[in-house]
This record gives sequence, structure tokens and C-alpha cells, in this order.
Amino acid sequence: MKSTSKILGTIAVLLFSGFVASAQKFAFVDTEYILSNLPDYTSKQKQLDDMSVQWQSEIEAMYKDIDKMYSDYQAEEILLPEAARKKREAEIIEKEKKAKDLQKQRFGFEGDLFKKRQEMIKPIQDKIYTEIKKIADARTYMIIFDKSSGASMLYTNEKYDLSDDVLEAMGITTAKETKE
Repeated sequence: MKSTSKILGTIAVLLFSGFVASAQKFAFVDTEYILSNLPDYTSKQKQLDDMSVQWQSEIEAMYKDIDKMYSDYQAEEILLPEAARKKREAEIIEKEKKAKDLQKQRFGFEGDLFKKRQEMIKPIQDKIYTEIKKIADARTYMIIFDKSSGASMLYTNEKYDLSDDVLEAMGITTAKETKE
């Protein structure tokens, strides 16, 4: 008797889980595609890129000065008294330390570039997430994957791609919409 109830219980669980699984709806978006179609994002990204190039040039100039200081030092090293040699070595080391500190401040983990990116890009990403959530709620999707985030999606049927829907919800007209 116990084995019959276990079998019936197992069958009921399998049937119920099969019903629940078939009721779930999945879709995907491509956030890289969405971002590339947002003028606000592309302008903010250009500002970040310009800032990064400027900061990198500043750091490269410091290293160029250090290299010149070092080559000058090497050329004069044998002519300098011990105290002058030590002083020049200390100056080179100090300038190199400043350059490394600046590089870390600008490009390091939670450095200026990271903070600026958070300040400029995060609101756009939050807006995209809000629109995705609205679409998911309205259309009762259980899961929406991000095709661009490195998740292995071996096959995707384009009819489940909500990327253009998200852009449309954000007021952006895409090439796909203008063809229709």
C-alpha cells in the first residue's frame, strides 16, 4: 500500500512540475544592442572615452619625464658625488611613485574612471532594467536572459528577442521599426 501511494505521489509531482514548467515563458534581450541604440549612452560613453584618453596621456607624459630623468641620471651618474646621486635617485623614485599612484587613482579598482562610469552609465542601465521589468511583468515572462552578457545561448529564436521592445518603451525608434 505504501509503495502505491509513493508511486501516485511521484506521478502527481511529475505531472504538476511538467504543467508548471510548460507555463513558464522565457525571452532574451541584447543589452549591448540596446545601449548602442541609445544616444544618451553613446554620448556618455564618448565622454568617458575622452576622459580616459586624457588621463592616459597625462600618465604617459609623467612616465616619459621619468624616463628622461633616468637617462640623464645614467649619463651623469659617474660624475656625480654620492649625495647628489642619492638625491637624484630619490627624485626619480618619488616621481615614479606619484605616476603609479595617479594611475591607480584614475584607472584602479573603484578609481576615478570606475566612479565616473557609475555616475554616468548606471542611471541608463537602471532605466533599461526598469523597462525590461515592465515588459516582463506585462507579458508574464518568468525569465529574461541577456544575450550579450556572456551567458551561453547556443540558439535564440528572434521572435523572443525583446531588445527592440525595450528600446521602443524608452522612446527610441530602431531600423527594424522603420522598415515595418
